Amino acid sequence: MNITATLFAQAAVFALFIAFTVKFIWPYMLRAIETRQKTIADGLAAAEQGKRSLEESTKQADASIAQARNRAAEVIAQAEKRAAQLIDEARNAAKEEGGREMAAAKAEIAQEVTRAREQLRDQVASLAVAGAEKILRREIDAKAHAELLDSIKKQL
Repeated sequence: MNITATLFAQAAVFALFIAFTVKFIWPYMLRAIETRQKTIADGLAAAEQGKRSLEESTKQADASIAQARNRAAEVIAQAEKRAAQLIDEARNAAKEEGGREMAAAKAEIAQEVTRAREQLRDQVASLAVAGAEKILRREIDAKAHAELLDSIKKQL
C-alpha cells in the first residue's frame, strides 16, 4: 500500500466526517448551546431581578420599621402627655377635695365655737342668776338688781 493513497483516503473520510458533523450534529449542538445560553441568561436575569427585589424589599422594610418607630414614639409621647394630664387632673381634684374638707372642717369648728359660746353664755347666765339670788337674799332691792342682771345678760 501506498502511503499517499492512505493519506488521501483518510483525508477524504475526515472531510466526510466534518461534512456529516456540520450538516447533522452541529445544528443540534448549536441549539443545545443556545438553549443553555438562554437558560443561563434567564437565570442571571432572574438572579438580578431577585437581587433588585431584595434591595427594594429591604428598603421597604427599613421604611416600615422607621415608620413603626415614629408611630411608636408618637404613641409614647401621647401616653406620656395623657399621663401628665391625668396627674394634673388628680392633683387638682385632690386640691379641690382638700379645700372642701378644709371648708367643712372650718364650718364644723365655727359651729363648735358657737356652741361653746352658747354653753358659756348659759353657764355665765346661771352663775349670774345664782349670784343675783345671793345678792337678793341679802338685799331687798330686787328692781335695781334685776336691771343689773339684764345689762349683764345683754353684754354677754
